[in-house]
Amino acid sequence: MANTVPHHQVSTGNEIPGCRIVRSFGIVRGITVRSRSVVGNLGAALQTIVGGNISIYTELCEKAREEAFELMLQHAAAMGANGVVAMRYDANDVAQGVTEVLAYGTAVQVESST
Repeated sequence: MANTVPHHQVSTGNEIPGCRIVRSFGIVRGITVRSRSVVGNLGAALQTIVGGNISIYTELCEKAREEAFELMLQHAAAMGANGVVAMRYDANDVAQGVTEVLAYGTAVQVESST
């Protein structure tokens, strides 16, 4: 596995509890583009008839977010960071049935404040 920032060193806030930021490396991102398969669309169409959670799409979205997140952590580690603050997700349709998922934040170097 590629060098990466530990998950517990990522925050949607502007700080990581128990740590102090000693250096900022700038913005990092991870991006993935996913499409729904014909089989997936058919399965999802069947699930919409029954109602409730459309698990096929939920799984697709979760995998896309996870992949974008991991790519962002690898990008941060490649810059020399050991943390990411102000982390966010964004998603956009690129074409019909094709979605881009972006994970981004600020790469930082942190030290324990204790």
